[in-house]
Amino acid sequence: MPNQVVHFEIVGTSPERLREYYGELFGWTFEIGDTVSAAVSEPGAYGFVEASVAGLNGGVGGGATLQAKVLFYVGVDDVGVALEQAEALGGRRVFGPDGVPGKLVVGQFTDPEGNVIGLAGPA
Repeated sequence: MPNQVVHFEIVGTSPERLREYYGELFGWTFEIGDTVSAAVSEPGAYGFVEASVAGLNGGVGGGATLQAKVLFYVGVDDVGVALEQAEALGGRRVFGPDGVPGKLVVGQFTDPEGNVIGLAGPA
């Protein structure tokens, strides 16, 4: 199946509190690290949860300057091209492409109803 959901995120202004909450609620454990974009989470405030624990790779992060949201990322071959297509279809680019080409590049857009969707890929 092309373009599968590959990652989820839960972002808020108090990422430590959110990790404690979801850890207690679902038994998730987190590896604290950095994302590829400051638009996703403040440095050192992102907790990765493995697919073997949550059923899908994901993370809980954020920081005082970031708006609370829950979103998923769809895997694509080229984030820039996918963002352009999303805009051409009536969406709006939030940010991206951002990251390390060849390793991980991310971006986000809103659909015509304003829902934020993430994109992730090697380019």
